[in-house]
Amino acid sequence: MANIGIFFGTDTGTTRKVAKMIHKALGEDKADKPLNINRVEADTLLAYDFLILGTPTLGEGQLPGLSCDCQAESWEEFMPTLEEMDLSGKKVALYGLGDQINYPNEFVDGLGELYDAIADAGAEIVGSWPADGYTFEESGALDEDGRFVGLVIDNDNQSDLTSDRVATWLAQLESELV
Repeated sequence: MANIGIFFGTDTGTTRKVAKMIHKALGEDKADKPLNINRVEADTLLAYDFLILGTPTLGEGQLPGLSCDCQAESWEEFMPTLEEMDLSGKKVALYGLGDQINYPNEFVDGLGELYDAIADAGAEIVGSWPADGYTFEESGALDEDGRFVGLVIDNDNQSDLTSDRVATWLAQLESELV
């Protein structure tokens, strides 16, 4: 088993594609194959000291799940399990997908919701990301310094920046995950 676990929630598959991109960049020796959060139990996450968790934002700033008309369970249904977990001693990096043009008032709010749950579970969260280069009105994923709580990908409007953003973020994580 590698020392980094990658888990994602998704509806259309784009968050899974980013998870695979992250996995490929890290390599098999550092990270295990990404897993959909709807296929794991709490013990699977707890087996890792380092986690990379990804989510899209759906509808009006929601995590993916059945109430958002997703085809399968996702983060929404995993939240009660997450709320009972103790992630003390774990380092967690987050990434989120959103659409800054069509949803400028709740841009990557799902990422902020996931961040809150992970922070409440006691994890050390690493990998904040600058808000420069995005155009939006509001986001629930900004920290007190005006940075995103994790990597932000807008594959709908800035897909040409995705590879570079992932590579830059992973280079940043190299020092933060040690």
